[in-house]
Amino acid sequence: PRTVREWVRGTRLEDAPVVFEGEVSDVSVSAYVDDQRHRNGFIYEVRYRALDFYNSKKWARAVEFEHLLAPDDPLRDGVGEPDEFREVDVPADSEMDFYGRFMFLLLKSDWDVNGTKFITGSLLKVDAHNFLKHGKEKSQFEILFQPTPETALETYYATKNYLVLQIMENVKSKLVFHKHDFETGALTHVYGADEEAQIRAAYIGGYDPRENDVFWFTTSGFMQPSTLYLADAAKLETKENIGCSDPYIISRIKTLPNFYDTNGLEATQRFAISKDGTKVPYFLICHKDKFQTGKTPTMLYGYGGFEISLTPRYAATSGLAWLERGGAYVEANIRGGGEYGPNWHQAALKQNKNKSYEDFIAVAEDLISSGLCSASTLATRGGSNGGLLVGNMLTMRPDLFGAIHCAVPLLDMKKYHKLLAGASWMAEYGNPDTEDWDTFLNKYSPYHNLKDDEEYPPILFTTSTRDDRVHPAHARKMVKKMWDMDKNGQWKVHYYENIEGGHGGAADSKQSAFMTALAYDFCWNTLTKNSTK
Repeated sequence: PRTVREWVRGTRLEDAPVVFEGEVSDVSVSAYVDDQRHRNGFIYEVRYRALDFYNSKKWARAVEFEHLLAPDDPLRDGVGEPDEFREVDVPADSEMDFYGRFMFLLLKSDWDVNGTKFITGSLLKVDAHNFLKHGKEKSQFEILFQPTPETALETYYATKNYLVLQIMENVKSKLVFHKHDFETGALTHVYGADEEAQIRAAYIGGYDPRENDVFWFTTSGFMQPSTLYLADAAKLETKENIGCSDPYIISRIKTLPNFYDTNGLEATQRFAISKDGTKVPYFLICHKDKFQTGKTPTMLYGYGGFEISLTPRYAATSGLAWLERGGAYVEANIRGGGEYGPNWHQAALKQNKNKSYEDFIAVAEDLISSGLCSASTLATRGGSNGGLLVGNMLTMRPDLFGAIHCAVPLLDMKKYHKLLAGASWMAEYGNPDTEDWDTFLNKYSPYHNLKDDEEYPPILFTTSTRDDRVHPAHARKMVKKMWDMDKNGQWKVHYYENIEGGHGGAADSKQSAFMTALAYDFCWNTLTKNSTK
């Protein structure tokens, strides 16, 4: 959307006046109201213009409840007009939120204020009223979280009296609690929560933050199904819970069933060394007695883009389709993702996108050198941006893999910005209509880097006719080009296009199960044949 309208219930939408409008070049505009009166704060009205995928201009103001009523509502009589919107003077790539009388800022780049440098990935707290009225130069900032080389803030959640920080420590999960003093505004660290980070995914959901400190807490691990708990931040301050594991939990509500046999399996974290010396973490799930065989069918999965983190979560499909058969499953936390915060993501943007691919190659080489598998028994799969990743593995290092599954991929980086939502991703990849193409984009455009004298591993491309995000033309063109170039019929290039479904590649669970089975069976059958050669 490019416009924001103020609509009154009971009236026609087309009659609602436009109150905010973005530029034609904007990705989108948005507006919302944030009522913080239950935390001794104000009602804030906020407007955004998204300039690209990561940068936005922001405006905000404090309003009274009556200002939110229809213009002719009798309750507005005698109430003055609200203050004008003020542009919020913060870095364009920062994230802004309100909490009581305060504004939270999550920095995606370094920020200097009055000679003080706040580093990328920090969470700051500042008096919202003072900041909006007098600006950053006359405001005092408090650091609620500052990252280290091993830690990053995944997200945060607020109950009535507590702020809960979800922290990743070497891609492991940890919760940190702060208690809010409504009189002074102070946030004080509460001890007794997670002392050590764990190999698990953790999610916090709202219960009733206006009334209490109860929250929904969900965890899962590679071999542990998702479990939903009811939790209470206030339990941290009761004596009987000191020293307990997850002391904030009240009760377990429900656990999803086990979908595969985990007997004999273990999940470990390992590190590979990338081309430039960077340590790249990855998780390996395999049977203990299968290690060092050199022929273990191994599936390597990655994404590496848009600051999306691959955290430990229940591996239901890969467990049933791969691990139960005796294979090993690997997830690589390569640069481009958010596993170590904004810097980890920004290290592989545009001209540095090669860092994602170098990291992935390093993980593949580490798996082979460890003795777990060989190149002929190592498969890889990825979708969307991950499809671009494995597409580049095909063209950059075809010798490293025995099979590849490339799903709903970007592959033609010369034309990607002209297809569907592609233009909104130029902040991630670059603009092919500029010198970006000759400088770096052409180097990781798989469609343009195929060579007719290369030996490529068997590959399966899957896409959806109705994908409204990444156009199926990427996969179609790549397959057609490979078929045309393969004059001797040596390349095993397979293609499946589902006529339904969106970017997920399937319209329902039945189709999703078929597509998943198709991919895993293709890779498994290919690798097991390779292992007998």
